[in-house]
Amino acid sequence: MTEKVEIRGARDMPPMAKSLGRMSWNKTGSWRNVTPVIDYDKCTSCMLCWKFCPDLAVTCADPPEIILEYCKGCGVCAEECPVDAIVMREGL
Repeated sequence: MTEKVEIRGARDMPPMAKSLGRMSWNKTGSWRNVTPVIDYDKCTSCMLCWKFCPDLAVTCADPPEIILEYCKGCGVCAEECPVDAIVMREGL
């Protein structure tokens, strides 16, 4: 029987998951026409934004931060956030 692993936040992440970095040449922030904004009053640090970000623009920290020079504004983080703590804003 396999034991279920529950990841509640950055402190529960395996070391390898935390060590994955972004590629320095993958700065896609200039593509963005909408910007994710985190409401830290709502954020539970569940790290789903980090897990699903295709550009590794979300830090694996508690609380997470979005590094805008790597974010192309796809909105995956906002869609995956279970508490709607991330909204996409135009023109930021």
